[in-house]
Amino acid sequence: MAIHQRGTEALSVEKDRKDLDLTEQAEIVPNEYLHLYPLLVDKAPEDLKKIEKKLLFKLDYIFLPVVTLMLLMGYLDRINVANARLAGMQDDLHMSDTMWSAGISLFYVGYIISQLPATVYLAKGLPRNQMPCYVLAWSAVTACMAAMSSGWSFLLCRFLVGVAEGPFLPMVSLMTSSWYTKEEAPLRMAIWHAGNIASNIFSGLLAAGILHNMEGVANLRSWQWFVILEGIIGIFVGIVAFWCLPNFPHNTPTSFLTPEESEMAQHRMLVSFGGRSEDDEGGAWEGVVLACKDPFTWIFAVLHFGLIVALSFKDFFPSIVKTLGYSNLMTYLIQAPPYLFAYIATVLISWSSGRFGEHCWHIIGSTIGCMVGVIIMISTLNPGARYFGMFLMCSGPFVGLNIHIPWETTNVARPRTKRGALVAITNCIASVSHWFTPYLFLRSQEPRYTNGGILILAGCITGIIGCLVCSWYVRRLNKKLDEHEVANSLPKGWRYVE
Repeated sequence: MAIHQRGTEALSVEKDRKDLDLTEQAEIVPNEYLHLYPLLVDKAPEDLKKIEKKLLFKLDYIFLPVVTLMLLMGYLDRINVANARLAGMQDDLHMSDTMWSAGISLFYVGYIISQLPATVYLAKGLPRNQMPCYVLAWSAVTACMAAMSSGWSFLLCRFLVGVAEGPFLPMVSLMTSSWYTKEEAPLRMAIWHAGNIASNIFSGLLAAGILHNMEGVANLRSWQWFVILEGIIGIFVGIVAFWCLPNFPHNTPTSFLTPEESEMAQHRMLVSFGGRSEDDEGGAWEGVVLACKDPFTWIFAVLHFGLIVALSFKDFFPSIVKTLGYSNLMTYLIQAPPYLFAYIATVLISWSSGRFGEHCWHIIGSTIGCMVGVIIMISTLNPGARYFGMFLMCSGPFVGLNIHIPWETTNVARPRTKRGALVAITNCIASVSHWFTPYLFLRSQEPRYTNGGILILAGCITGIIGCLVCSWYVRRLNKKLDEHEVANSLPKGWRYVE
């Protein structure tokens, strides 16, 4: 926990940042805010540490594992069709490549439509009740996909799964940034973001077990069993989540936190963000207006868009791996190591980002690694070299996305509805890329998928540009803070993070 923080007067950053309304700041210590919390104010320092330790234990070992499982099931339900395609789903539904790509794109139509309103509503609502309901919805639709009999039913199911999944990533980002300090958030986001990466590991392994062994069981195709079993597991996870999630620090029930732990959670976040409470004033949609007026929103949108474009291979990864020339079973199995490498890289690099308080160059370095991997993949047909390239290709965008999200929530931290709106807006804009990227990974492009590779490279370059612009803008804002403090003989206070 940082010792020197921004003073009790907040910076008014909601107006045009060219004319920052800088207010008086003062150097403080964390105990400056304890008088606001009657259950903590008279506690000895060692007692406060014990309360904080118990709070973090509940967050790290109850909240974090559960949201990771929820995200894992969400991503599994999102990408399961990639392996189901190899098991004959596309042929059984009599779908052309174009119609299949339309189904991949239509998921993101629903995903975008639901994201912003649901996230803004959550910022004023009760995540403990809302988030599990979304898991139950997308899991039920996934299980129902076993009854599909035509390409049109595939399009409908993909759209409905997208509607249910759309709000979830912004919701988890919002929740994590409401419970963890800016130093803690990158590593914790890496852990739950593992749900994204791990889904690709487990999807291949599940495909090897289910798609290879359950063909014809109860007169069902193996891909039908694939979606049924994933849907059932997702429903179970959604039910369990009702008892394992908090709301926000100020309104979480005592069944999850004691009153002292609740006050400690609020105190930690108040200290981390320089005395600014995230509890919103005004209506929910005022946060959307504030986010739209903030240049950070549009800078982060460019960065996010580039990283999502760089990740566009994900829905087609099994088909890309298949071009190495192995059997379906071996193709399912060898999908896992590149994603396992991506997971390890994400955790380590995210820890480094949080430890040193730096985001820009961590993202750029990872993205350059992705570019190297893609160039290897599209420039040679040597299976060993191409498989090595897949390791680099997989890790770069995942690392970048994970470090990018806490960068958003740290620099635009208050109020909560604005933070939630920013995350949703940037994610929606980035998701628009899914409306056109699937058409660059057609089977006619095998084995190199050259057009898809060029697309990934373009996404990486866009992401790097977004990083550099954001870093420049942060330095510009911090320079104004430096000038204000020097002019008014104030100690150094809170700063935006690069």
